[in-house]
Amino acid sequence: MTTSSWRPAPIHVGDDVLDDLRDRLHATRWPQPLPRGAWEAGVDLSVVREACRVWADEFDWRAQERWLNALDPHFAHVDGLDLHVFRAASASEDGMPLLLLHGWPGSVVEFRHVIRTLTQGSPAFELVIPSLPGFGFGGKPAESGWGVTRSAEAFHALMTDVLGHERYGVQGGDWGAIIGSRLAQLHPDAVVGLHTNYPLSASDIDQAWAADATPLEREYLAHLAAYATTERGYSAIQSTKPQTLAVAQTDSPAGLAAWILEKFETWSDRGSSGFDVEDLLTNLMFYWAPDSVASSAAMYFESRLDPEGRSHPVPDVPVGVANFPHEITRITRRWAEPKYRIAHWTDMPHGGHFAALEEPVLLADDIRAFFASRG
Repeated sequence: MTTSSWRPAPIHVGDDVLDDLRDRLHATRWPQPLPRGAWEAGVDLSVVREACRVWADEFDWRAQERWLNALDPHFAHVDGLDLHVFRAASASEDGMPLLLLHGWPGSVVEFRHVIRTLTQGSPAFELVIPSLPGFGFGGKPAESGWGVTRSAEAFHALMTDVLGHERYGVQGGDWGAIIGSRLAQLHPDAVVGLHTNYPLSASDIDQAWAADATPLEREYLAHLAAYATTERGYSAIQSTKPQTLAVAQTDSPAGLAAWILEKFETWSDRGSSGFDVEDLLTNLMFYWAPDSVASSAAMYFESRLDPEGRSHPVPDVPVGVANFPHEITRITRRWAEPKYRIAHWTDMPHGGHFAALEEPVLLADDIRAFFASRG
């Protein structure tokens, strides 16, 4: 490891950025509500207005900086890009290295409530928690091609070339699940196992299953059809025209909040009100403060052009699945088995897309149970 490939990168957002954020929030021009029920036509204006009020007048970003900087953030220079990497040491000298990968519209903040649990107990893990390329406070790709495959290769280089781990585990949801699957597919000799709380995307489900679907599977197929009709607009935009949308979101923190908080409402088991507001606002800061709205959405655009990585790749490693019932694409084990070497499967009693924030105890316990037999 050299100083050029690994150097300290603490977070510090300037007072001028915070002052500008408050001014913009206070000056927001709000639309009139449409004559529809709450969340039916998009974000509930009363919810996003209250979140923006707290963001402007009560939110303590400096306190969030302190806990983030306690995770020893560094830049790892890989493939011409500065990956922003957070770490948490294992309580055990022989803790397994575990790469935790988030998704969109998340950040490393998603793992806030599982870090302590995973570094303690048995097995205990040495956690490596990077921001995805173009996300958060890391480097922004200056060239095209940073989709799933290139991201997967960069994270393998981080774990092996930069940090010196010959073998490591991978855990992820959303983009973290897709990138993690591709990483495991490309480097099965290095990946001890893949644990995921997002086992498949809707496009990966073989519709042939519908012919003899169980009652639960019929319910899930109906959900997937409704999801395709009412919930995929964000993905279509970010996969084709992310720059256009980013102009509005980069100018308006309220617009950014509306776009992201709607997903925490509709993709979770508890709705946006079930999350700690500090977690939601800290996550928003990973998009606002470093101006990473466009560069993060570009993951959709670049991955659309990545034929080997745009859907869940098939990894040849043991896979553990924490199957949360309110995930955005709902899955049964039978549907997943053709895609994975399933070594561990848990149907969770509750929880949705943001599992690490929604159900940190359930997720952490399941991660530990899976990797306990992979050590």
